[in-house]
Amino acid sequence: MPHDFTISSGTLANGRTVYHGQLSSSQQGRFVIGYRTSYLGHFGLYNTSTQQGLVYQPAEYEAPYGFWAWFLYPTAMAESKGSFFCLNTYDRAKFTFTFMQYAAHVPNGDFVIFLRRLLQLPAATDYFPRLVLQNNRVCYRSDNGVISPLESDTSTEALMNYFNPTLNDIERQELICSARMVHWAQQDAAHRQLQVDTAVAHMKEKLPEYHRRFNLHGAPARVCLMVADIRHQGRAKNDRIAAALNTNGNYNRAYQNLTQIGEVNYADRIRTLKNTIASLLAQGRFGMKYDAHANDFVPA
Repeated sequence: MPHDFTISSGTLANGRTVYHGQLSSSQQGRFVIGYRTSYLGHFGLYNTSTQQGLVYQPAEYEAPYGFWAWFLYPTAMAESKGSFFCLNTYDRAKFTFTFMQYAAHVPNGDFVIFLRRLLQLPAATDYFPRLVLQNNRVCYRSDNGVISPLESDTSTEALMNYFNPTLNDIERQELICSARMVHWAQQDAAHRQLQVDTAVAHMKEKLPEYHRRFNLHGAPARVCLMVADIRHQGRAKNDRIAAALNTNGNYNRAYQNLTQIGEVNYADRIRTLKNTIASLLAQGRFGMKYDAHANDFVPA
């Protein structure tokens, strides 16, 4: 039976508008969908709160993923503080979700890949009964059964519009889709597991690409992580990264150079990355180097 949600809103003491959802015909209480915000003239929701038991903990995923579970952690903390229901609907991506903030605007990108897999979970018909997979594309099924693709190799415009019709205001469709995603992530461990699985697969796929461009064989994990994070966020182009790595094998200097990229505009993010990496190194969790032949990390 498809889930239905009651949406309500209120004003907090600081003047901020908060939107709540509640699963209809259920004894479950209300949950926060997100808070109204504006950005560059756009309006949307954000939810960067955390909740015990719903935060990414690498130790819980080390058994299936090994060191990769720890490798994700600094970026996860920078993106969402590890929150499995982190939400953003106010920028050009129109809809961004998960602890790694997968963004809907990239064709065949991490959000699209994640959503394709999400729609194969048993609960998918409860949360998104209109969305179906056809030829491994996310599609919309109308009342009369007509199936229309929402994404392709070149565009996700229809998919973005399904999750968030416009950036001019916060529409009901945007609230409903956000409520579905937040509730699903909070209630279903399979949703959270898929977030992690997608993130690990993404990193494993990208590291060989980064190695071919930057020659990362033998590079410490902290250097590889900074490269991966810069590319994940998109705060610099490849030439700038290559220049930072051009240190004749001095990885300490390379790491310092990488941490300076974007420091004016992204100081908080870079501080979080550096602090998290330093903590992991102190715990003996990050002293690894990249083996390009195995596409894996080995003891340094």
